[in-house]
Order: sequence, then structure tokens, then C-alpha cells
Amino acid sequence: MLRDELNNEEILEIARKIIREGPICNHCLGRQFAKISSGVSNELRGKILKELLADSGEVLETGKCWLCNGLFTDLDRWVEAALKKLDRYEYDSFLVGTKVSGLLMENEDLMWELTGAVFAEPLKAELNREVGKRIERATGKRVDFEKPDIVVILNLWRDEIELNVKPVFIYGRYLKYKRGIPQTRWYCRECRGRGCARCNFTGKMYAESVEELIKTSIIDEFGADDMILHGSGREDIDARMLGSGRPFVVELKEPSRRHVDLQALEDKINADNNGKLAVTALRYVDRDMVARIKNAKARKTYRVVVELRRAVKEEALMDAVTKLNGAMIEQRTPLRVVHRRADLVRRRRIYELNLVGYSGSTCELEVKCDGGLYVKELISGDGGRTSPSLSGLLGVEAEVKELDVIDVEL
Repeated sequence: MLRDELNNEEILEIARKIIREGPICNHCLGRQFAKISSGVSNELRGKILKELLADSGEVLETGKCWLCNGLFTDLDRWVEAALKKLDRYEYDSFLVGTKVSGLLMENEDLMWELTGAVFAEPLKAELNREVGKRIERATGKRVDFEKPDIVVILNLWRDEIELNVKPVFIYGRYLKYKRGIPQTRWYCRECRGRGCARCNFTGKMYAESVEELIKTSIIDEFGADDMILHGSGREDIDARMLGSGRPFVVELKEPSRRHVDLQALEDKINADNNGKLAVTALRYVDRDMVARIKNAKARKTYRVVVELRRAVKEEALMDAVTKLNGAMIEQRTPLRVVHRRADLVRRRRIYELNLVGYSGSTCELEVKCDGGLYVKELISGDGGRTSPSLSGLLGVEAEVKELDVIDVEL
């Protein structure tokens, strides 16, 4: 059937033009007619075309293919190099891609100028497929065109194999029991991470962070090159993260392992951090979860210990709490963060505000509110930049002495 389809005067005339340019391999000849009959290899198409041309008296030159420069006779070398690179990685799926060299691109352009590309397939499409089939047979892994664990790149410019390893993403919630720990590493403002006397040559403003504490416990388990922590918002450095914990996703770069027992990993992280930090509910997720937790408008609940400049009557305090309960708060970017954030006015709602305890000039509050509300400024008023505020309603200076996040809804 294929022989009959190829034994067509138009097709044979195109094939004659091609072989008269010089030696050409079966793959490269057959690829120019790849859209004629499916389920057949380009190599077989090329072989049949050469037989038909030879039967018609055409002289076929032998030697290295002028189009691919012998690339398709060298497939086993590329496969062997790919398998050697892949050997250290755990993966279920892969895909092959090619960076075509300038010479091969020029040759293919010349071919299509000569014959047109009506029936043709690009060189790299065939190369990807042929190498992919061989890797499949050798490893038992499957080709995945949508979300492969690893992309094997044939770099024809540099004559080497490159790997693009898909990160591993793990969702969980963290609890931070110790104050004074930022969520991510803060580089020293003086030296910007290079190391100086101010930061004791560590390059950091703080000795440790949630990200670094988790990274220390997790990165070796996956044999990863690096780890990035993506949090659903962040608590102040001097705040604890309690209750249900803060949702996060860790992104593990270049992991050599992809399947780790997450319950055992959770236990390890918690044991390694000895009361500073704990993680819960670890599970594997896709990259999409990063955007989901970053963009979520999560409501948050805080516990706040407030110190008043002078004692107020409990009735006055209750009246202020009642007025704030359900209120829409307008906040201009606080003075303490305006140096690093846009100076905007934000509107955030308080859904629930309860007085938990009261003793003279100290009280304890529980606040449920929109994410993005600056709770410290809700209490202090920030010199009028936040309105209404507890301080403004009482007519007394108020300051947060302790702040804990106890719930982040997601």
C-alpha cells in the first residue's frame, strides 16, 4: 500500500530533486514525505523511494547524508549519553527535545526551498521521536508530552545531553513556635548577602528562617540542588504561627528522587527542629498550587496581647471592641514597611473581634479579619494612618506586645 502511494509521479519528481543534491539517508529522504500514510517510519519511506528511483534508472550517491550530516546513524551514541545522565534520577515520565545546530537548520531550509515542505516533518521532530522510543525501550519509562518529570535535551550545538528536571512540589502547613524567625532568608541590608561586620559575616539579618529550617531537613531526602518556600502570606518576624498553621508549598529544584515517604519526612522535619518549628499535612501537588496559595484571599485569625499607655475602664474597652467588630478598616501602608512597599490605602474588613482577657492596662484580643490587614496598626493607629483603630477609639496609646497567628483559612 505504502509503495503504491509513493509510486506517484509528483512524489518521485520531488525525490529525484533531493537525491541529485548529494547522498541522503533513508530517514531524511522519507521525512520529506512524512504526511503520506501514517504509522510508517520515515526510514521505511526513504528506503522504498530509493528502490523506486533505482528501478527507474536513477543513480544514487553513497556517503554521509548531506542534510543531517550522519546524525541518524549516530542515534545509539545519543541514547547512551542520555541514559548515563538519567541514571541518577528517579522519574516516571520523560520527553525528548532538540536544540538544532545552525548547520542543520540551514540544510533543512535549503531542502524546503528546493522541494517545498508540503509533506515534510521537521528534523528535530523525528530525532526526538526516534531517541524517545529507544529510551522508552531501555528504561521502561513513558513519554509524556504534557508534564514530563524530565526533559532530555539533545544539544546539537554543543554535542551534549542536557536535562531539564521538573521540580517536586509539596504542600503543607507550618507552625512556628519561636519568635524572631522570618519566613524566608533576609539578606543583610549593609552587604546584601556578601558578609560584613554588621551581620557577623553571615550575609543575613537573622540567623535562621522557616525556609532554611525546612530546607535543612528536606533537601537531602530528595537529593535536590535547592529548595524554595512559597507561603500563603507571612507573619511578622516577632509573631508566632500557631493553631492550624500557615499553608505553604516547597519547590525542590533538580531532585534526583521524586518519591519520598511524606509522613516519615514530616516526622524528620519536626524532630530536627526541636520545638522551633513543625509541619503538618504534607502532600505532593502540582505547580498550580503555588499560584493558588499565593493568590488566595485567606482570612486570618490573630491573638493579640495589647499594652495601653494607661488603664481604661472595661466598659470603654468593650465599646471600642464593639465598634471595631465588623468594621471596614482603611490603612495607609504602615510607616514600618513603607520603605519596601507601595504607599497605598488598603481597605480590609474585621469579621470578628473578641475581648479574651483584661487587666488594667493590658488586654488580650482575638481578631478574625481579611488577609493583608496590618494588625499592629489596627491597635496603634500608626499616627492616624489606620482608621478606625483601638488607640483612636480609646483616646489612649496602645501597642501590641505579643502577636500570634492562630488560623489561616484556605
